[in-house]
Amino acid sequence: MAWNEPGGNSNNQDPWGGRRGGDRKGPPDLDEAFRKLQDSLNGLFGSGKKRSGDDRGGRSGGFGLLGIGLALLAVVWLYSAVYVVDEQEQAVVLRFGKYYETVGPGLNFYFPPIDRRFQENVTRERAYSKQGQMLTEDENIVEVPLTVQYKISNLQDFVLNVDQPEVSLQHATESALRHVVGSTEMDQVLTEGRELMASEIKERLQRFLDTYRTGITVTQVNVQSAAAPREVQEAFDDVIRAREDEQRAKNQAEAYANGVVPEARGQAQRIIEDANGYRDEVIARAEGEADRFSKLLAEYRKAPEVTRQRLYLETMQEVFSNTNKVLVTGKEGQSNLLYLPLDKMIDSRGAGSGPAAPAASTSASGSDLGSRVSSDMQQRNLRSRESR
Repeated sequence: MAWNEPGGNSNNQDPWGGRRGGDRKGPPDLDEAFRKLQDSLNGLFGSGKKRSGDDRGGRSGGFGLLGIGLALLAVVWLYSAVYVVDEQEQAVVLRFGKYYETVGPGLNFYFPPIDRRFQENVTRERAYSKQGQMLTEDENIVEVPLTVQYKISNLQDFVLNVDQPEVSLQHATESALRHVVGSTEMDQVLTEGRELMASEIKERLQRFLDTYRTGITVTQVNVQSAAAPREVQEAFDDVIRAREDEQRAKNQAEAYANGVVPEARGQAQRIIEDANGYRDEVIARAEGEADRFSKLLAEYRKAPEVTRQRLYLETMQEVFSNTNKVLVTGKEGQSNLLYLPLDKMIDSRGAGSGPAAPAASTSASGSDLGSRVSSDMQQRNLRSRESR
């Protein structure tokens, strides 16, 4: 039953603990309510002294609430003022909006809201990916995807110099990529030029970031496999296949050259060695002939007639040993010549023997005939000299 409904004992009872029509009349006393709340809080915090008088209790209650509020604020401020910097982190502290210090790992303290703190991991490598269609030097469109790996090298510059350093990194990456791709031909972009492109992009990108003083260091730039736009992919595939065929033909030609050139060099060296041998042989023979002539000259000076006769006989023997026809002159005053067909005579005599016999009999008959002819000529010369 509600306290203000008619009937029952509740007609004289109010919700503040008084009775209507009793000791208290009208609304409840607010000072008394605050005093009761203060007493209960003092009991919780160990201050249980009773105040004498309503005015004194109200004033002490107000001061108590203010103290509690200040204590809570102090606890919250102290909790937010103490912070821990990890081993991989650094913190930059600003005091009144101006750079104050850079804090290393450990337990640290600052004064908010006077101070502001920016804490970042400076050892972790971060990555950023970019892909887009770009125009090459020979006016072809290619899609070049790349990944940039970076880390914070200077936290003060990273926090203070640029509003959004990572956005600046993205813009600088796009600028460096377009500049490098725009100065490279399509063949280099699609094939073996990616490593050189990555090196040039990294160098140019780091130069941009240093100029902006972003505090970012680029550790690696990876240019992935570039490709042509899908609309012209088939034509590019044909170009790539043609390039592969060209490279295969070059490899085959180089293999053939590697097999032929050494052989030709070997043959040339052999010809050179043969020529050197022939030269040495001719020189040695000439030197031998010259030495023989010198010795023969000495003998000729001692006995000219005998030496001349011996030279003549040796020459005739050498000539007759290499021919199969002989001409014999008659006596002095006679002009008749006798022709001896020795070749036919030798062939008719050795026709019944084997294949090896004619050659042996020919050489033997030729040498015997030469000896007889030479001896006959010597006798004739002696008789002619005696008759004179």
